[in-house]
Amino acid sequence: MKKIWQKDNTTNNDLVTKFTVGKDLDFDDRLAKYDVLGSIAHAKMLAEVGLIRLDEEQAIVAVLEEVLSEIEKETFEIDKTAEDIHSQIENILIEKLGETGKKIHTARSRNDQVLTDIKLYLIDEIREITELTDSFFQILKDKANLHKDVLLPGYTHLQVAMPSSFGLWFGAYAESLVDDLELLFATKNIINKNPLGSAAGYGSSFPIDRESTTYKLGFRTLNHNVVYAQMTRGKSEKLLANSLSVLAGTLGKFSYDVCLYLSQNFDFISFPKEFTTGSSIMPHKKNPDIFELVRARCNRIQALPNELVLVTNNLPSGYHRDLQLTKEILFPAIDSLKECLEILIYTLPNIEVKNNILDDEKYKYIFSVEKINEEVKNGKSFRDAYIQIGQEIDNSLFEYDYKELNHSHQGSLGNLCLDEIEYQFNKMRDKLLG
Repeated sequence: MKKIWQKDNTTNNDLVTKFTVGKDLDFDDRLAKYDVLGSIAHAKMLAEVGLIRLDEEQAIVAVLEEVLSEIEKETFEIDKTAEDIHSQIENILIEKLGETGKKIHTARSRNDQVLTDIKLYLIDEIREITELTDSFFQILKDKANLHKDVLLPGYTHLQVAMPSSFGLWFGAYAESLVDDLELLFATKNIINKNPLGSAAGYGSSFPIDRESTTYKLGFRTLNHNVVYAQMTRGKSEKLLANSLSVLAGTLGKFSYDVCLYLSQNFDFISFPKEFTTGSSIMPHKKNPDIFELVRARCNRIQALPNELVLVTNNLPSGYHRDLQLTKEILFPAIDSLKECLEILIYTLPNIEVKNNILDDEKYKYIFSVEKINEEVKNGKSFRDAYIQIGQEIDNSLFEYDYKELNHSHQGSLGNLCLDEIEYQFNKMRDKLLG
C-alpha cells in the first residue's frame, strides 16, 4: 500500500520499511476503533467550520461507521502492506470515496491522530483495570471480614514480632488498592485531554474548532497549547506506567506473602491442589507457581517507568520517531497486569486459612508487648515494664493467655475499619468509571 506521505510512485525500500514500521502493525489492531472514532469526530468538525461540505462529511462518516462495525464484529483485518492503521483507514476512504476521501486529513497530522488514538485507548484500558481492581478489592474485603478473628503472626525483619490477623492482612491489601486507584485517577485526569487539532505540533491556519472534537470524543478538556499537546506523547505513557507499577507493587507484595504463607515453614494458608503445581521428582510438593509468576510479572511492570524514561527523556520538544517504541513497551504490560488481576480474582476465593496458628510454642513471645501494655495499664512506666518482661523472657518465666486480646483503636485487630476503607475505595472507583 502506498504510504500517505509519498509524493510519487517510487518503489519503497523493503528493509527500510520493515525497520521503520517495526512492531506497529502488531499493536495497531487495538487502536483501530479509536482511529475511526477520532476520524468521525474530525470529519464532523470539518463540516461544522465549512472546510468540507455536509454531503462530504456524511459520505465520510458512513464509510467510517461501516469500518467501525467491522472492527466491533472482529471481522476487520489489518492490511500487512499498510504502514499503519491510520494509513489503512485513510486509504479505505480514498478507495471508496475518491477525492472526498482525501479530504479527511485536512487540518490534521498523523502526529495528533496517533496521539488521540493512544489517549482514547489508554482511557478505556484504565476503565478495564479499574473494574478488575474492584473485583479484587471486593474479595479482599470479604475475606478480611470473614477471617477477622483468626490470628496469625506479624513479622518485622522476618522475625516474629506481634500478633496480627487475617482480617488485618487481607484488609491491608484492600486499603492499598484505594491509594493505587487514587494515583490511577490522577493519571486519567492528565491523559483525558484532547490533543486533536495540534496537527504536527504547531497547529494550522485552518479555522478548526478543537472544543467540538473534545466534546464529540468525550475528553474532559483539551491540551490547549499545540506544542505541549505533542509533548504529552510519551508523557502520557510514562504517567500510566508509573500508576501501573504502583498497582503492580501491591499485587506483587501480596503474591510474595502468599508464597511465604504457603510454605511448610509458615503453613498459614492452603489452596486446593488444582491451584498449585507439582514437582517432576518430589511427589510431596505443592508449588505456588501462580503467585510466583504474578510476582515476577509485577516486578517487570515496576521496571516499566524506567524503560519509558530511557526512551523519551533525552528528546527535545516536537515529535520524534523514538516515540513509536512506547507502544511496544506499554501495551503488553497493560495486558500482563490485567492477566495478573484476573488470575488473582480467580484463585483468591479458594484460599483456606489455618486456625490456631499462634498455639505453636514458637509464637509464645509474640505477646510480649501485650503483657508490657498490661503492666503499663496497672501503673508501671513503659520502660520499667519493658525491662521486667524482657527479664521474664530471658529466664523462661514468660506466660500469657492470648485469648483475651483487646485492640480497639481504628485500624487495629479489633477495629478493621473495613466500612471506611470500602467507602474510600468506592469513591475513587466511581470517579474512574464515571
